[in-house]
Amino acid sequence: MALINENFLKLPESYLFSDIKKKVEAFKHLHPDANIISLGIGDVTRPIAPVVIEALHAAVDEMGDSKTFRGYGPEQGYDFLQKKIIENDYIHRGVDLAPDEIFISDGAKSDIGNIGDILSMQNRVAVTDPVYPVYIDTNVMGGRAGNIAKDGQHWDNIIYIPCISENNFIPEPPSVRPDIIYLCYPNNPTGTTLSKNELEKWVNYALENETLILFDSAYEAYIHDEGIPHSIYEVKGAKRVAIEFRSFSKPAGFTGLRCGYTVVPKELKLYDTSKKKVNMLKRLYAYRCQICGQNVGEEHGVNIAEAHHIKYFSKSVDNSSDNLLILCPNHHSLIHVLNPKFDYDELQYIYPDGKTDTISEQIKVLCVRQKISLAELARRLGTTPQNFNAKLKRESFTVAELEDIAEAAGVTFERSFVLDDGDTV
Repeated sequence: MALINENFLKLPESYLFSDIKKKVEAFKHLHPDANIISLGIGDVTRPIAPVVIEALHAAVDEMGDSKTFRGYGPEQGYDFLQKKIIENDYIHRGVDLAPDEIFISDGAKSDIGNIGDILSMQNRVAVTDPVYPVYIDTNVMGGRAGNIAKDGQHWDNIIYIPCISENNFIPEPPSVRPDIIYLCYPNNPTGTTLSKNELEKWVNYALENETLILFDSAYEAYIHDEGIPHSIYEVKGAKRVAIEFRSFSKPAGFTGLRCGYTVVPKELKLYDTSKKKVNMLKRLYAYRCQICGQNVGEEHGVNIAEAHHIKYFSKSVDNSSDNLLILCPNHHSLIHVLNPKFDYDELQYIYPDGKTDTISEQIKVLCVRQKISLAELARRLGTTPQNFNAKLKRESFTVAELEDIAEAAGVTFERSFVLDDGDTV
């Protein structure tokens, strides 16, 4: 039995632009003498430029000659067009691209829709509001939008970033972290642009949050202010987080010819579920080492944490959370140098000389796993963080104090001597 994609059933009955066209035609019928200026569909009213017509005729003639007949073109488009795009659209703006980073297509609108096919349904999407409807509809069809809200306009799983007169139509990065952000500048429909400083905010936000920016620059040809970037790649670091969509329709009146391109830099980083799992674990442990409890970069305003497979992934092929530890660089390096054994019962490493992690380090790990700070544990014990830290440094804990720590942390403490024959006392 063939099943349909039920997400299509969530779409409004009529595409926004076709609905606008119907309303305009109805108005014309009732007001035949009205002089209407259409601000709906971004179509053109002037014929294709003569130089384009000449090139089209030349291309048709090529296809009619056995010496120049091309047949199927390359899957990414012809290299002569890729090179011309780099030469005329990017090099003079300080953006260095390779031909195989450019994908020629039947238009930016198609690519904006198709790009969702390689992105997980689990991604949370953010859009500026008001928004070009293609960004919304393609995510509805892809199953990322959730359900329509009671207002009949917004979707409950999409993050809407307001672009209104109160913020001068310039959006701020959202407080709720998305996985994907759609940006269109110059903007459709508000017509606003972003300065380089404003665009840098978004690139830095994406870098910090491992968020993908889908940047629609279909209207870049209309920028005349030298201080306004034509491409997101004019911003440092953008190649790591952004895909850019370009159209020939807007600058050259190509609306009926369907030709555009998408730039996917080789520096771009997207992740599978395993990478996302690692990042979630880092955030869960607040970028603190599960052995020493330290975020070694915290005092410098950065997060430094590394993921370590307890059983080497090359041998175990186990990428589950049970086989992952979040470590500071120091302990990560120590483990790889000394190659200790991991005791799953005690949840600690045993080093070649028989030593284990100190009791202080175990207490720090306990706090991380119980999701409480050392300061909070000190408060529960009725002491100050300063006094507690001093005891941690001295390793001066009695059995009774360890029992109190266990109670305060909501766990149990066990102690015993293990004899050579395995018996405990």
